[in-house]
Amino acid sequence: MTAHLLLSAGRGPQECAWALARLLHRLEADAARQGLTVHRIQTVPGDRPGTYRSVLVRIAGADAGPFADSWTGTLCWQAPSPYRATARRNWYVLAHPCQLDTHRTPFREADVDVVACRTGGPGGQHRNKASTAVRATHRPSGIVVVVDTERQLSLNRRIALRLLRERLAQGDEAARRADTTARWRVHDELVRGNPTRTERPASPSVH
Repeated sequence: MTAHLLLSAGRGPQECAWALARLLHRLEADAARQGLTVHRIQTVPGDRPGTYRSVLVRIAGADAGPFADSWTGTLCWQAPSPYRATARRNWYVLAHPCQLDTHRTPFREADVDVVACRTGGPGGQHRNKASTAVRATHRPSGIVVVVDTERQLSLNRRIALRLLRERLAQGDEAARRADTTARWRVHDELVRGNPTRTERPASPSVH
């Protein structure tokens, strides 16, 4: 079982990027204690060394889902700022579940209904009389293409199958871009206050 979390410092000050790094280490340690593995898929560094504006992680293991749920929401790192002596003590990070592996629509010729048909239009009289045009329907997606560019039914069938593959691939790519856009919108969703989880340094040292 796998789950994905995007941790974001949003548009907060540099301390939030510092807090994200601390919370990430805490999450990884918590996962290790529960027999889970955490892989950092993508990291966006902060302005200071060792800090992150965002980190995308994959959590793997038998209880990856419940574990990710326990770390989802507004997270608070409660500690003095390492950069400003008079700054507040609560620094907020958003942890949001996300779909990383966009589903690829499988293509099988057995899922395609191909029937001969006649199409109209100038210059198509010879092909129309011979019914060399084809209408191909991909049943799982409902995509339909009609091809009458060739005078041989077999050639039109081959073109129709290729067009269906291309349409499915275009749909998958559009879904992938939509997922990526949705992940980046998370950076604007951080709500400070009322955290779902608060963590603190284990010792007086916060550096």
